[in-house]
Formats: sequence, structure tokens, C-alpha cells
Amino acid sequence: MAALPKGFRAAGVAAGLKKNNDLDLALIVSDADCAAAAVFTTNRVRAAPVVYDQRLIAERHPLRAVVINAGNANACTGVQGIRDCEETAALVAAELGCAPHAVFVMSTGVIGVPLPMAKLRAAIPHAARALSPDGLESAARAMMTTDTRPKLASGDLSAAAKSDPSARAARIIGVAKGAGMIHPNMATMLAVILTDAVVSQEVLASTLRRAVQRSFNRISVDGDTSTNDTVLVLANGTSGLAPTSTEFEIMLTSVCMDLAQQIARDGEGATKFVTLKVTGARDEAMAEAVGRAVTRSPLVKTALYGEDPNWGRILAAAGASGQDIDPNRLALWIGDVQVCAEGAPMPYSEAEAAAALKSREITIQLDLGLGEASATLWTCDLSHEYVTINGRYRT
Repeated sequence: MAALPKGFRAAGVAAGLKKNNDLDLALIVSDADCAAAAVFTTNRVRAAPVVYDQRLIAERHPLRAVVINAGNANACTGVQGIRDCEETAALVAAELGCAPHAVFVMSTGVIGVPLPMAKLRAAIPHAARALSPDGLESAARAMMTTDTRPKLASGDLSAAAKSDPSARAARIIGVAKGAGMIHPNMATMLAVILTDAVVSQEVLASTLRRAVQRSFNRISVDGDTSTNDTVLVLANGTSGLAPTSTEFEIMLTSVCMDLAQQIARDGEGATKFVTLKVTGARDEAMAEAVGRAVTRSPLVKTALYGEDPNWGRILAAAGASGQDIDPNRLALWIGDVQVCAEGAPMPYSEAEAAAALKSREITIQLDLGLGEASATLWTCDLSHEYVTINGRYRT
């Protein structure tokens, strides 16, 4: 069972937003005010909760709660969508005895359908009554849409050696949802990261931006960027431990990377989890850009699904990245099999290359031969099941 940091409680309940009456309303609450920071979708079509939450973060309100509904994205819902966010926050605030601007609102699901507020009005009091220090897993399940499993990751911070029982310790834990419409920046994904460490809003904001860049912004399932993407981090300081910004960033990045990889592993219809290492770039930005071009290529991803070592597709995708690569310096490995050097085929075994693609987890390395910088990205294959899931998403 996932242990929440001190001072946090959570719950997941069924509000009736999902057709199967599964858990679909999550509530996460801190007993103390939290410093907060968030990163949002770069899609110009932004869901109502993104617009609402961006205002909260800009106004630097301390937060006490996060309410998350699944099954309805509250996106492309006009002025009514904002009003529904405001009412949702007010309903939660009334249950908790806090200000409405202390409540962060998230939604995920179908776009273009108004929130069924009558169902939320009935369910929010139930969620508040169900709050528990042991409720995070139910909250994680309530966030899910096409996910096949909840996604949680955690870590610990300590002021002294573990052998010292009097040492102060702090915990960090994150939950996320996401399986489709996944591509930087960021994806159809929501993530909430909680810590009882003492961390300022300024440190939260700067470390979160860097952590997201190296985690959630390096995954791709299908090349589509959502209207609702949000990563939120809350620090309530109840442990009394104040880590250095470097210590906190290391742990935050580790949790974000773990959650991001879980999302890529759970890609809609995925049968393969792929780690792409782009090396030999002039700088990290170049490596990232090339990697994103490869991980969003449907031709690359369908070849992975078919276990076909059609490596020319990878080089073609890299060449279409817009980066100034030199095709005569490219080298490529599928697993341990080098298939290309200096932009030309190696005398490799086709059977060995195909065998490397039969694994559930695959590593591909593309070396650009131009410098010392690198970036690691994560993706999955594209299967028939992905089309089935998304072809019938609403019906």
C-alpha cells in the first residue's frame, strides 16, 4: 500500500462519470497549506481546468486540495466549463473548510462534453468522508481512463544516516494517469506529486520545470498533445526537513522519470516498451529533437510492433527532425546489434536484429557522430489494439 507523506489524505470514489461505474473521482487533501508549482500543456486548445489552475498558480495561492475527475475532460466547453471548475472547487472547499482558491481542479476524459455537475455535487461529499492516509491507490485508480493500471512512484529524503532513528525524514510520492494522446509537451496525462518536505514555491517551480523536461517531456505514445496535461507538486512542510534544492531536485526527477516510464509502458495497445538513446549530438536540445522525431514516427512504431528490424525508418525519422544532422555520421544499434555505421549498413545478422525486437523491452541507440551530448526518451509500439481503443473511445 502506498504510504502518503505526513499530513496528506486521499480518496477515490465512483461519481457515475464512467460508463462502468468504476472509481472516477479522486480527492487529495493536505491538513496544512502547501507551497505549489505546476506545469501545463502547451496545446493552444486548453481545457477549462488548465485555464482555471494556471490562474491559481499565477496568483501564488497556497493549496489545500486537488480534486480530479475522469471520464470527462471539461475541454472545449466554453465559459460554462470555467464556471463548473469554480463550482467544483467551491464544493470541495465547503467540505474541507478552506477557501475555494485553495482547491486545484483536474479533469480527464472525453473532450467537448459539459461536466455532469449534478453527479459531482452528490459525489464530492462522499469523497470528503472517505479521505484516509491509506487512500492514495484508490485515488490513483479514480484518475484512470484507458490506463490498465494505476501509476505510483515514491522516494525518501533523510537529514542523516538511516541508522540514526532521531533523524528527520521526508517522503515524496507521485501518482499519474496516461496511456494515450501522449507526446511532449506533455501528453494526455495528469500527475500529482506530494511531499512533506519544507520546499519554497520558487524551488518547487524551478525544479519541477527541469524534472518535467527530463521525464514527462521525453515520452511519446502516439504523437498527440492533449488539452488537459498538468503536473502538480505540493509541499506541506510537515516533516520539518528542508532538503537542499539539489537534493530535492534529484528525488523529484527520479519520481517523475518513474511515472513517465510507467505511462509509456502502459501505452494504449502497447506490446513493447522502448528506450531510445540519442548520443553524439552537439547539445542536449538537438538530441531531444531527434529523439522526439523518432519516437512519434508511426512507421517506426509499427515496425516495432511487427518485430521488423526495418532500421531505415529510424534514420529517415531522424532526418525529418529539422536538426542539422550528417547522414554520413549516423550509427545505429538495435539491442546489442549494430546495424548501421557512417550512414551505411553493417554486415549484421538479420535474425539477431529481429530477435532483439521480440523482447517486451527494447533499447535502441542512435549516435549522431557530431558531439558529446545525449538524451534518453521512452516510447512504445503502435498496434492494432491502439486503433480499436481510439476508434471506439466515445462509443
